[in-house]
Amino acid sequence: LHQTRIGLSLYDVTGQGFLRESDLENYILELIETLPQLDGLEKSFHPFYVCTAVRKFFFFLDPLRTGKIKIQDVLACSFLDDLLELRDQELSKDLQEQNWFSAPSALRVYGQYLNLDANHNGMLSMEELGRYGTGTLTRVFIERIFQECLTYEGEMDYKTYLDFVLAMENKSDPQSLQYLFRVLDTRQEGYLSVYSLNFFFRAIQDEMRRHGQDPVIFEDVKDEIFDMVAPLDPLKITLNDLIRSGQGETVVQILTDLNGFWSYENREVLVTDNADSGQGAQEL
Repeated sequence: LHQTRIGLSLYDVTGQGFLRESDLENYILELIETLPQLDGLEKSFHPFYVCTAVRKFFFFLDPLRTGKIKIQDVLACSFLDDLLELRDQELSKDLQEQNWFSAPSALRVYGQYLNLDANHNGMLSMEELGRYGTGTLTRVFIERIFQECLTYEGEMDYKTYLDFVLAMENKSDPQSLQYLFRVLDTRQEGYLSVYSLNFFFRAIQDEMRRHGQDPVIFEDVKDEIFDMVAPLDPLKITLNDLIRSGQGETVVQILTDLNGFWSYENREVLVTDNADSGQGAQEL
């Protein structure tokens, strides 16, 4: 730990105990050479690897987007351990897949970005991002992502995409919920009102109609969400309410993703199916 602190401090240009993005980029770029698990990465991929690695630190340690993170926070979080785990030449395939900093993980995320980029211009349009995951995120949600995030002439670059992926893959983390809450809070009121919930859920209802399903009544879903979160104010859901309830991930899925809503609606069926298949496996 002491050695790592000294190593990181060498990149602290201002000497104030903070690292800016460019400082951390330099640290990781030079670290690549010392991590045997990254030996196979082509030199041309190094800048994309560095960008992928740095985003995780800044997404979770700088949620207010100040552009710098404390060296103390870097040392206290587990990300550095994950990164330095790549020194282990015998690291199992499973551990590599779980590790955001591993070569397979970085190539997976970048590969997904390239696959979404249908016109190969190096950026993502709203239509292209709409194919993310199972392609069932609502148009309204995608539009809000583009309104809230930094874009270039209406298109998203890789760095902005990484923030989006980190939020979507870690929906139960406070920093991800903070990112997603900003998107859901359309009127920037600091809370989600019945209006906000209805605004997003209408898009889910539209998708259900498009797929020939009978739309679920908003009132029922609204009541379920408020029961689930149990906010301090019975008419407003704050970010703290979402985090405290432990139901933030479920709420986001219900409001933004047809597949996520379908999974929630059919959770009892899914639980029964899983129990049955588990029992069947035991019998076998």
